[in-house]
Amino acid sequence: MTVELKPIYKGKVIDLNLETVELPNKQMCELEIVHHPGGAAALALDDAQRVCLLRQFRHAADGWLWELPAGRLDAGEQPLATAQRELREEAGLVAQRWDTLGTLVSSPAVLTEVIHLYLARDLEQVPAAVEPDEVIEVHWLPLSELVAWASNNTIRDAKTLIGLFRAQDLLQREASATRGD
Repeated sequence: MTVELKPIYKGKVIDLNLETVELPNKQMCELEIVHHPGGAAALALDDAQRVCLLRQFRHAADGWLWELPAGRLDAGEQPLATAQRELREEAGLVAQRWDTLGTLVSSPAVLTEVIHLYLARDLEQVPAAVEPDEVIEVHWLPLSELVAWASNNTIRDAKTLIGLFRAQDLLQREASATRGD
């Protein structure tokens, strides 16, 4: 429970507060908390079991990362709408079928961001609309290869790692149900 809140910084994307909180064990502590509106990511899978993966330059990560198309929730926007918008803007794709892959918290000790993950299928190519501050390459790679990349540290982005493993699990469960296992 927050007892006292001192705003430190209010930005376009994040707010930083110094918060005095009472923990469940009745201990009081002061925490630096970054408030973020949350985000959504889409794992786009084509009929050949290839995933649309972005190679994106990230200054904060000191270079290039492999990532799923993703972005910040706009005010009042539902997570699925965010995933759909980001897939269109960053990868130039729209999907007819969407399945949820759950949520994740990226750094819960200091950050309030919740990321919603989706599996997008039945894809159609449309014009992309990349933002001026985004440096992105679009790649199509086999899901099986990307799961190996997740295991060998080629992919380091948390939402992408979790999205790949959850999508693989969902697809295996669907295949088992189809076979009647």
